[in-house]
Amino acid sequence: MGERRYHILMVPWLAFGHLLPFLQLAKSLAGNGHRISFLTTPRNIARLNPSVPDPLSHLIDFIEFRLPRVKHLPENAEATIDLPSDELRPYLRKAFDSMEHKLLDLIRDRETSPSADIIIYDYAACWVPPIAAKFGVPCAFFGLHNAAAFAFFGPPSSLMGAEGARTKAEDFTVKPAWIPFPSSMAYRSFEARDLFNPGVLPDASGISESHRFGKSIQGCQIALIRSCNELESEWLQLLETLYAKPIVPVGLLPPADSIKNESIPAIDRWLDQQSPGSVVYAAFGSEAKLTAAQMEEISAGLELSEMPFLWAVNNSAGSSVPAGLVERIEGYGRGRIVVGWVPQARILAHRSVGGFLTHGGWGSIVEGLTLGRVMVVLPLMFDQGLNARNLVEKGIGVEVRRREDDGGFTGEGIAESLRLAMVEEEGEVFRTKAREYGNVLGDEDLHNACVKQLISTLRIMLG
Repeated sequence: MGERRYHILMVPWLAFGHLLPFLQLAKSLAGNGHRISFLTTPRNIARLNPSVPDPLSHLIDFIEFRLPRVKHLPENAEATIDLPSDELRPYLRKAFDSMEHKLLDLIRDRETSPSADIIIYDYAACWVPPIAAKFGVPCAFFGLHNAAAFAFFGPPSSLMGAEGARTKAEDFTVKPAWIPFPSSMAYRSFEARDLFNPGVLPDASGISESHRFGKSIQGCQIALIRSCNELESEWLQLLETLYAKPIVPVGLLPPADSIKNESIPAIDRWLDQQSPGSVVYAAFGSEAKLTAAQMEEISAGLELSEMPFLWAVNNSAGSSVPAGLVERIEGYGRGRIVVGWVPQARILAHRSVGGFLTHGGWGSIVEGLTLGRVMVVLPLMFDQGLNARNLVEKGIGVEVRRREDDGGFTGEGIAESLRLAMVEEEGEVFRTKAREYGNVLGDEDLHNACVKQLISTLRIMLG
């Protein structure tokens, strides 16, 4: 008799930095024979479904949920990349919260669909644990940030405003008392101010981001973290103490399949013409909405670095390309700018790419780490400042200088950081360390072993 196959229900938040790693974990679990029900919206299903390989399609079932109309939320907005401004995020969370009723129906309707053995859910779905408990279904919180960032925010009680919780922006600019070892993990003043209002205070959805995290973590039986012991064992151990429950690192979930399959021929041809390790790849994710002034400084920094560069501008995030910028960069001769989607993992894997100018989102860092690329970090939002400090602390990244009062940066500062990381003799220590991490973290077997360990944990937990 074979080992038991589980039915796993997944409830990710409506952002592609969450949907994609949830789907990557779903594919890994399905590859081990387990059945996945993936709950999201019609538009997101259309975006995600093509990336499911045919051999796994019978094991991954997308369950459609239509968001209700919510005041201020644009029509057809089903993910954060569909929002014209960050101020509308709370209204998307408010619409997402109505998915609670869909989850109730799914669990109740055991005659038409087999009941889930476990629910794996995201931070925004803080209503999952009470529903799961009501029907006796175990649940696992899946954290899409690294263990160091989660540990910085502390135990669930702190996130939910219990005694000793941080109550002002300045509290986030120092290392918290519960981190027992030396670390530079803390926000800069301008980052803490940007974080505090939308993150710690209640928003239009009726609950703060911080409270969602705390409630989600508090209600689970186990917490899954997108990380591995080879990268941050000390932080994972600390997190287990802070959460007082098992922590299971599921690996970095690198998008290996996209490296093999996706391509833009014109980009490939240009990269093929460049010297090995000479190109700066610049990209700032699908969420950050860069201003025209910021775009100009980034452009200036890339040009002043005097290195060949490929800059991917994701206009779905609302970043507008200043007039004449594309023409100027093309005229510069050593640079290319691509507006719209690009196969980022494939580009980073190209032999000509030596460095990555990034906002420091965990998904982008994962891609850079697993491919051994030295990183220059220009954090813009969320956990990115913490990630930047973490990379610098590990000796695999350089952070761009910023003004402390308003977070402003200059092209000269970007160029200085790029040249240090990629060209100058003093930066060899960063390049060497990045290659060392790439050799370890780029091993697909390492991440497969993490998923196997998760399955072993589920067998102990579920029987």
